[in-house]
Amino acid sequence: MRATLRRIARFLGPLAVSMALLIALWYLFLVAFPQVGPRVGKSPVDVWRYLFTSAASHTARANLVDNLQITLRDGAIGFASGLIAAVVVAAVFVSFASLQQTLLPIAVLLRSVPLVAMTPIIVLVFGRGLIGVAVMASIVVFFPALVMVMAGLREAPRQARELVAAYGGNRWTALHMVAIPSALPALFAAARISVPGALIGALIGEWLGSGEGLGSSLIRAIPRYQYNELWASIASVTIVSIVLYAVVGVLENLVLARFAPGADRTS
Repeated sequence: MRATLRRIARFLGPLAVSMALLIALWYLFLVAFPQVGPRVGKSPVDVWRYLFTSAASHTARANLVDNLQITLRDGAIGFASGLIAAVVVAAVFVSFASLQQTLLPIAVLLRSVPLVAMTPIIVLVFGRGLIGVAVMASIVVFFPALVMVMAGLREAPRQARELVAAYGGNRWTALHMVAIPSALPALFAAARISVPGALIGALIGEWLGSGEGLGSSLIRAIPRYQYNELWASIASVTIVSIVLYAVVGVLENLVLARFAPGADRTS
């Protein structure tokens, strides 16, 4: 247990340093680009005042939380559906090489198309509501997760697979008993990088599709000259991304300590 806690601390330590660096870069950006001006460029102190100490902070905070909840809902649905689809498709591709050779190039070709360019088609097919936004978020999650999970499934020990076959197990038994457990580090790595990706996909979907959530409020804040709201929204979604990344990383350490004690969990 102590070893697991030490690994979790080693994982969270760099994240805390990254958070401090982000704040330093924020100040450095405002200093390096003085033409932005104090009316447009807001510092962390300005954002704190806007959300917590100003006369209208309660209303500002309530609006931000409401929009953030919508974005988190959209991102969570996209994250779950995209990751589950990636695991299923990766398992099928690894089990049937012919399908992989036929369909994987199509998936790579689709991934090369920018999501913004695909948005009109997605909106036309799935509408501007929750489903359309979730599809956009799941697309962002699906392709990187597919590649990482496939790589993890292929690293399953050959001797273990042969042992399953020797006892009469089929390819699905080997997948369930050998490949998936050995792919847990890759699966969690895919989950970690998919968390911010799902939020980005949700923001794009809300901006171009549903007109709700932080993705929409970010765009509406610019023509209304609500720069405090703009910077507060950006800071909030950044902090939430880092926190969710940390949560997935902690879960990764706890799960792998139980099921894959030899795996590297500090990256």
